[in-house]
Amino acid sequence: MRIWLMLIAVLIAGCSSKDRYIEWETQAPESFPKLTAIGYAPLDTQPSEVKSQQVLMAMQASKVAAYRELAEQVYGQQLSASSRVDDWMLTDDSIQASVTGLIRGAKVVKSYPAGDHYVTELELDFAQVWALYQQQNRPQKIKEITYF
Repeated sequence: MRIWLMLIAVLIAGCSSKDRYIEWETQAPESFPKLTAIGYAPLDTQPSEVKSQQVLMAMQASKVAAYRELAEQVYGQQLSASSRVDDWMLTDDSIQASVTGLIRGAKVVKSYPAGDHYVTELELDFAQVWALYQQQNRPQKIKEITYF
């Protein structure tokens, strides 16, 4: 019985110990989309009495709003909804939305005041996103395997 087990172990080890060389190549997608997003923030409701601080706060708020819109486009939006019915009548209806994601490589195209709001326009070029991703993670596929 021991001889059979040893023979099987040697056969299995012999089959899996082939020397080989694997050549990898990175494949780029065929096309890269460009996403755009616009964020708005009101000037008058910013929590400051000084006008210049309100403008700076609205600039930042509009940029955050634009980034949120980009994240919604890339990752989608999670919705939670509930409704309550009593005596065959809708008594309560609520919807909550959230988005979670990491946006890298977006650039500010324009940032400007528009009436009583501040506006920021962002662009996310997926060619740039792919280049950033390649620097950190190098997804590859097997190009060729050579056995010796």
